Amino acid sequence: MAASSSAAFLAAAVAVISLLLASTSSASSRSFSAAAADGAATNTEFIRTSCSATAYPQLCYNSLAVHATKIQTSAKLLASAALDVSLASARSTSAAMARLQQSHGLSPRETAAMRDCVEELGDSVDLIRQSIDEMAANKGGAAGFGMMISDVQTWVSAALTDESTCTDGFAGKAMAAGEMKTVVGGKIETIAHLTSNALALINAYATLHH
Repeated sequence: MAASSSAAFLAAAVAVISLLLASTSSASSRSFSAAAADGAATNTEFIRTSCSATAYPQLCYNSLAVHATKIQTSAKLLASAALDVSLASARSTSAAMARLQQSHGLSPRETAAMRDCVEELGDSVDLIRQSIDEMAANKGGAAGFGMMISDVQTWVSAALTDESTCTDGFAGKAMAAGEMKTVVGGKIETIAHLTSNALALINAYATLHH
């Protein structure tokens, strides 16, 4: 009888402990989920606020919000991510234009405009990639930071000039009106807008160190 009572008591104790552990685990899980949600909201709000100071805030937010977990609330990571987005867009559009350049049916003027634009986008890609590498290599220090940020601002500004030149050339009379001019011209314009936003975020990052 005593053995039976003891076994029943142990079983009841185990059940109570199991319930307590399950309750604690569930509470911890809810707490962790809430903290993660709060962190994600803070990250996206940081991006939205930072993008509001750019020339194309909605494009800025839409292109960078997907990287919120990586960026968190770092001005440097935000600027670097903006450069990554601009680089990827410039690369893909440049490759597509290089293929279109071989298309039949383009006039000599259109072919020349496409060729010039591909070259300008190629220069832009090199400058943006160089800027990304420079930012990644900088390890801190006031003097080193000042030189790095100055170089990056110069290179990204030059990349934006290349893209704007390409946009102007593509929008001019060299290209006949049509779907290709509209679609490709729009993509080139988007690259310029992304690079403009990246430059604004780089400038904002620079002001944090003044």
